[in-house]
Amino acid sequence: MANQNNKSALTTLVTVFFFWGFIAASNSVFIPFCKTYFEIDQFQSQLVEFAFYGAYFIGALSLFIISSSIKKDIINSWGYKKGIIYGLLLSAVGAFIMYPATAGAVQGDTNVFYFVLVALFIVGLGFSLQQTTANPFAIALGDPETGSHRLNLAGGVNSLGTTIGPIVVALVIFGTSSVSPEELVRMIKNNEITLSTVQFLYLGVGVLFLLAAALFHFSKKLPALKSETVFEPANKARNLLIILTVVILGCFGYIFSTYSGDAVATDSLEKTRLILLFIALLAVVSTIVIANTSASKKAEGWGAMKYPQLVLGMLAIFTYVGVEVTIGSNLGELLKQVADKAANLNPLGLPVLNDAGIAPFISLYWGGLMIGRWVGAITVFNPSKGLKKWLLILVPYVAFGVVLLLNGIAGKTFSTNEILFFGICVAVQIGGFFLAKDNPVKTLQIFAFLGVLAMLVGLFTTGNVALFAFLSGGLFCSIMWPCIFTLSIAGLGKYTSQGSAFLVMMILGGAIIPPLQGKLADVFSIQSSYWMAVACFGYLLFYAFRTKTVLDKQGVTY
Repeated sequence: MANQNNKSALTTLVTVFFFWGFIAASNSVFIPFCKTYFEIDQFQSQLVEFAFYGAYFIGALSLFIISSSIKKDIINSWGYKKGIIYGLLLSAVGAFIMYPATAGAVQGDTNVFYFVLVALFIVGLGFSLQQTTANPFAIALGDPETGSHRLNLAGGVNSLGTTIGPIVVALVIFGTSSVSPEELVRMIKNNEITLSTVQFLYLGVGVLFLLAAALFHFSKKLPALKSETVFEPANKARNLLIILTVVILGCFGYIFSTYSGDAVATDSLEKTRLILLFIALLAVVSTIVIANTSASKKAEGWGAMKYPQLVLGMLAIFTYVGVEVTIGSNLGELLKQVADKAANLNPLGLPVLNDAGIAPFISLYWGGLMIGRWVGAITVFNPSKGLKKWLLILVPYVAFGVVLLLNGIAGKTFSTNEILFFGICVAVQIGGFFLAKDNPVKTLQIFAFLGVLAMLVGLFTTGNVALFAFLSGGLFCSIMWPCIFTLSIAGLGKYTSQGSAFLVMMILGGAIIPPLQGKLADVFSIQSSYWMAVACFGYLLFYAFRTKTVLDKQGVTY
């Protein structure tokens, strides 16, 4: 296949990356709206992320179980192109289901909220199939050594979706009007803001999924590639993952049951819920530890999990996705919660924002991921050393300008102070890129450390310093996915495809960590709940140093 055809095929492929970003970031605006509309607590609102990201885990695990049963890689039998088409069609079904799921809903109707979760779960299942297929597809469209750069380019398009998503969804649901939280509640009660806007939004999204599926189906430039890797069974790994699924569903199922009927949320009940969420988290960590320990003693039956870099990487993907999602999805509550009623200030000491007012800041957070990923994609274009140095400085601020422009079109203009604060955060990120020098281990070490530092600053300060410290988490998360993915599958050989599937399963972090932080916010406070983000970045820092030791010991280049 000619190089020009590769570029045309990649252009078509990255459209699905845009969809993932658009919907995922839109959830950050949808969550606080659901909390207000359905009158639910912070944990319940985070079930949006549980349904969406939990679908990634269930979808990837189901594909692995089916492949194990028929002893044949089901994705490989379809081909990458058909796999993406099937995923888009499944996501379209979920989007269309949103309409009947919310039909006739009124404020405070929690049962309808759970139907919304079902629709989002189906959308997520489709995304799981798309992601399992699209990542290796992007790598296969050229030299494997530059595969991570193509993922960075696709990630940049994904982040454009994450930047646009919150703005569009806020405009659709709230319009451009600026109202107080109390006024918003009144408007919902008077049916001035209803779920009908959400219904039409997802009908539109469903149509776009169908159009994208048609684009892939009729595209002659997109080859129907398949992996040449033979499917490797891993029965012990499969069984352990099934047990993990049962434990997680058991914990969340019991928590769900405590919200039914007229149960009163006593301190004792809230602590029980929190303990169960920590048990679910501990189950994930224990699964990783058990797999690593058992495989090191007897590798048979563990497949790719016999490689410590993969097992460590699975937990790294879990914590990375978890921290990326939880910072953004809990940010709305941080900005809209009233800590000082007399002065109308939130826990950061800033003016309280309504559901519509938080959208630009959520867009700025996800825009931070776009900024970093655009920088990561520079290498795809093979610039000279001198030009690359200038691009490392210019591209981040150009991307920042795009974020400001998109918000400006939507009617939101940031103050000079706000632009200055985030501009300083971008400068810190640029410094990190210069120090890392395109080395995945150094990149992870530097950005994980900056992530820990930013979250601590957010916890121990107030005002714009705290707000932009939390927002900078997007900048530091931005480049982590390709680094972790590359290091985790390094040296896996014939187990590379299976290892990639295990890593996609660990997007589960987006389903577990945000609800856990939400419950920490319910029991303690929203600002202190960000200790969860500190812990996640802390593990990523540990992983960066540990995986280097493991790979060096194996003599694997990275």
